[in-house]
Amino acid sequence: MRLSVCAAISHGRVFRRMGLGPESRIHLLRNLLTGLVRHERIEAPWARVDEMRGYAEKEKDLIPKLFQVLAPRYKDQNGGYTRMRQIPNRSLDRAKMAVIEYKGNCLPPLPLPRRDSHLTLLNQLLQGLRQDLSQSQEASNH
Repeated sequence: MRLSVCAAISHGRVFRRMGLGPESRIHLLRNLLTGLVRHERIEAPWARVDEMRGYAEKEKDLIPKLFQVLAPRYKDQNGGYTRMRQIPNRSLDRAKMAVIEYKGNCLPPLPLPRRDSHLTLLNQLLQGLRQDLSQSQEASNH
């Protein structure tokens, strides 16, 4: 419990620690943002994608592609230009990974994760309840 309390207190820090210092953090965010504008979808660790998302939605005048392609696409939209999706963890260090993309791009859509799997605890309990109810109804009918 103590760990979660300490993690929730920011101690005056405004940004996440990424890279080797403030300059390295800026270069990292710049490279991620450039990749996002160039490819319209990138894959990176969740913390980096989450930190970069705010900059991606503010930078409307980054390069000419923004004016020619992205600005007309979002002229009627007041915010929420990007979409973040969690993907499976990286196999080497089990880092939480994510994909960030501009909405309305021409790339094939990412599959939505199935939340109603029959293997979840709730669905297993419901399946057991249904079986018990059907068995009790069969016993009462005979």
